[in-house]
Amino acid sequence: MIKIPVAKAVPGGICGGLQKTGLRTGAAFLAVLAAALFFPTAGFGGGKSDPNTLYIYNWTYYTPDSVIEKFEKEYNVTVVYDEFASNEDMYAKIKAGGSGYDIVFPSGDYVSIMIHQNMFEKIDKSKLANLKNIDPLVLRKATYDPNMEYSVPYYFGAAGVAVNTARVPQFPRDWSIFGRTDLKGRMTMLDDMREVMGDALVHLGYSVNTKNPAEIEAAKDLINNSWKPNLVKFDAEAFGKGYANGDFWVVQGYAEVVYEEIADDEQLKKDTVFFIPEAGGPAYIDSMCILKGAKHIDLAHKFIDFIHRPDIYAEFTDTFGFPATANIPARQLKKEKPYYTAEEIANTELKDDLGETLELYNDAWFNSIRVGD
Repeated sequence: MIKIPVAKAVPGGICGGLQKTGLRTGAAFLAVLAAALFFPTAGFGGGKSDPNTLYIYNWTYYTPDSVIEKFEKEYNVTVVYDEFASNEDMYAKIKAGGSGYDIVFPSGDYVSIMIHQNMFEKIDKSKLANLKNIDPLVLRKATYDPNMEYSVPYYFGAAGVAVNTARVPQFPRDWSIFGRTDLKGRMTMLDDMREVMGDALVHLGYSVNTKNPAEIEAAKDLINNSWKPNLVKFDAEAFGKGYANGDFWVVQGYAEVVYEEIADDEQLKKDTVFFIPEAGGPAYIDSMCILKGAKHIDLAHKFIDFIHRPDIYAEFTDTFGFPATANIPARQLKKEKPYYTAEEIANTELKDDLGETLELYNDAWFNSIRVGD
């Protein structure tokens, strides 16, 4: 496997899911330049394409090296793995002509955008024997492409709540924990409008995608009056580190981020509980898509099918502490206990494109909730 050199960005907001780090604008340019200089056959420089090389554009730390190496060995090919930090970075680079990639891993909302802009090849299901392993629940939630015409689900996940039980021995397993005044100054929530407002909406019994102004207003009031006064801050960058060093006892965030930060602290690992409230909350699905004009379409299909081989999917999810949410048979092959279960995210909702209603959310978030922070 060849990894194109990239500059790592400071972890930021989650665009469709995981705490992902990697390319920003300047680094993206350097990555393209590196590809043109060192890998001219990739299509970056318009040269001849190597039929035995697959070019992947994916989130950082999202496919284990061991999985890539097994694919390379099994098919006697080389994988060139390039990374992006956000859906926005990925989309901008491809739209600007950063072609040469075969497979890209956008989140659901960007899958929808890119389908409508004719940016993907159609999936040839006759080449994907392992589609049968994909959980129908995930496909039902993938309303942007439920029949997998242009995308195949890679991972379905959600943010939740990590609690230090040595400091907080008793607590409700729902979003109301952020209303605990006795924990004031020891809690954080993500600096992410749709995540935080989505949590408030589902706690009130509404959809994370509501377009009802009264429901949006009620969520704003809940956050401002009950949750925000108890928070140290809204934080999508350092909540894991703050939890690990004991500054924060309760954090909303992504399990893999928290557990990565406490990996060397055996006691804190034992004391930590991570849960996703039964009421649900916002979720994400990242998918594998073949880019329009890809030069290695057959090899791309082989890789997608390889990922959904149960033993490979189990290895992928074990590496990152994930449940095997998108692949049912892989659940029986996992060797590591996941940080949460596939069943725990059954009630979550994908974030839809809100259209003009997004302005109501923006107003509540930027002109009220985030004012003064």
